[in-house]
Order: sequence, then C-alpha cells, then structure tokens
Amino acid sequence: MSPTERANNQGLIVIGHRGACGYRPEHTLESYRLAIRQGADFIEPDLVATRDGVLVARHENDISATTDVAIRPEFADRRVTKTVDGTMKTGWFTEDFTLAELKILRAKERIPDLRPANARFDGMFEIPTFAEVVRLAKSESRDGRVVGVYPETKHPTYFASEGRHLDGSPIGIPLGRRLVETLVAEGFTDPRRVYIQSFEVANLIELKQSIMPAAGVGFPLVQVFGDIHSSGPYDFRWNVARRADLAAIYGGLSAAIGGIDAMTRYEALATEAALHWMKANYASGLGPSKRDLLSHAPHATPDSDPIPAMLAHALKAGLVVHPYTLRAEEAPVRAPPGLEPPVVAEALHLLGLGVQGFFIDQPDLGVAARDLFLGATKGP
Repeated sequence: MSPTERANNQGLIVIGHRGACGYRPEHTLESYRLAIRQGADFIEPDLVATRDGVLVARHENDISATTDVAIRPEFADRRVTKTVDGTMKTGWFTEDFTLAELKILRAKERIPDLRPANARFDGMFEIPTFAEVVRLAKSESRDGRVVGVYPETKHPTYFASEGRHLDGSPIGIPLGRRLVETLVAEGFTDPRRVYIQSFEVANLIELKQSIMPAAGVGFPLVQVFGDIHSSGPYDFRWNVARRADLAAIYGGLSAAIGGIDAMTRYEALATEAALHWMKANYASGLGPSKRDLLSHAPHATPDSDPIPAMLAHALKAGLVVHPYTLRAEEAPVRAPPGLEPPVVAEALHLLGLGVQGFFIDQPDLGVAARDLFLGATKGP
C-alpha cells in the first residue's frame, strides 16, 4: 500500500491466502495476480524447496493433490512414503524434483468438490518460484499502489535437519536463509512490504538473531499458532527428542512458558508473559486460527462478546494480529446476523475485536468487509 492508502485503511490489511484461491487454483501466479487485482494488500506464498534448492510456492512439499504429477509416467518412480513432521505421507515431494522438472508439471485445483469452478483451470498454470511471486508483486505495484508478500516457511525443521531425499540423502536446505537471500537478490527489502511467518519457533528466532542481521535486513516476523489446545510447534518436539540445548536455541522462552517439552502446546505461547517475551525477542505479529478468537464464548452474542484473552494480551504486547483463514464456502464460526455473504460478517466481527488484518480465500470479499468496517467506524 502507498502511505496514503495505508492511512486510509488505518493499517488494516487484506491478505490473499494462497492468492485468490477461492477463484483460481492455489499458489499459481494467476491466483496471486487476481488477488492483487481484487485489492489484496499482501499475497501469501507458502514456501517449500526443490532438489536444487529453489524455493517454490506450494502449500505442502507433497504435490500429489495440487499438480498433475500422478498422470506423468516419467515421474511414476518418484512416489514414496515419508514422515514429515511426525506424520507419514505417501506421494510425490518437491525435494525430489529439480526446478526444471517441477516446471513440467501443471497445477490443479486441490479441492474440486468444494470449488468445481476452479477445476476448469486444471493443467493451465505452472508452479511458480518465490522469485517469480516477488517479481509479480513488484510489477503490480504501480500508480501509487504497493503490493507486499507474506511468505510462510513450510516444515522448516524437516527441510533443514530431518528430511531426506528419495535416495536417502539429507535435504539440508534452510528455508529462512533462502527466503531472505531471494528477497535481497530481487531488491525487495522494504520491511513495510514483507511479513515472514511460520508455525515453528526456532527458525523465526534464527531469522531475527542471525540470518536477517547478516543480510542487513529486518523484516517483521509473525508467529503462527495451530489449534492452541491440541497442537504445538513441531520444532519443540524435534529438539526435545534429539536432546538439543534448548536454552541455546530458544533463550529465555522456556522460562517464560514454564518449560519446553514434547507435549508443549501453542496455548503455552498464548499467555501474557510468553507474548511479551516473543515481542521483545523476535516476533512482530501473531497469526492465530480464527477459531481460537471466535469460538471462545459460544453462547455470547457478537455485540456482547469480550475480547479473547490471547488477543488482548497480544495487542497489549504490541503485536499485530492477523488470523487465518476466512472462506466463503465455510459456515462462519461467529458472525453478526443479517449480513451477506456470511464471510463478510465474520471479517467484520474479527475487525471489531481489534485484529489488524486477516487471511482470506476471496480477497474481494475481504476488501468489501474492510470498507464496511471503516465506513462504520468513521461515523456520520
């Protein structure tokens, strides 16, 4: 956004989740381009790596459901079973393909039963590199408008330390370092145009303390939370299992949350003390699930609903909060009645709670919700 646009929007951003994946197959340049043209302020590429170390935009390193790899006979022998972040998966994985090989493949709609209209684009679009996504954001930034990128490192511990190629050799690719190297190489270093996010913790701390200072850049980092009660950062489990020096990796975070073990959940990071420590040491923002903000008091009405404690603590600590993911096809978790479509009402409810932006699969509806919210808050 330009300074004028940012002021007009009061700092509230609409993030095109995997582009405009409600209308085009996710993580394609066409999905990102549509998101920008629908008014998204940031586009979100999830990043995984190829065999030759290039970052590409895919939601997962398993590309079985998002490409036509299964019908390519030349790659039939690449199908394999791997364990990624403790979960066994069978499919085709980006780390077993060079970039040139991935460029042979074509994207397809991941959930055609839910989004049948998107399936008409199957076979039309390539898998983009992160560099290509950045170049798109640059080329679409014109006439006073500035578009940002909001990349997520997917499975950083797996790619850097745990994962193996098809032949059994270690992957050994640090996603955070490659991400920063790409941004620097593309001259995309304005911190107002980048957020870097992860569900893991150690890679964000490493970015803050060593990778970004070494590169002479400083981008805001966002700690994403899975379900706060049932899941936790995978790197906690990995580092505990290998008996790593947790103090060396996490500093004072362990003390702030009362210790780290293999069962530590995101709720330990959602306390006031933890969020203040995160803000002081590495994080600029928080990315919670919308469900953890909207379903905390199921019998309250939207008008009387108190601000969730996690959100209140985050805002008090000075963290921006960008929840995920709003989708027009889903029934909203909580929304004021009477507004159509319901996802607009859900977005209005979140903005009313105090969040500064949100991830949405239909960016045009997110922009409409923000416009309604800003119009209502301006008053007569």
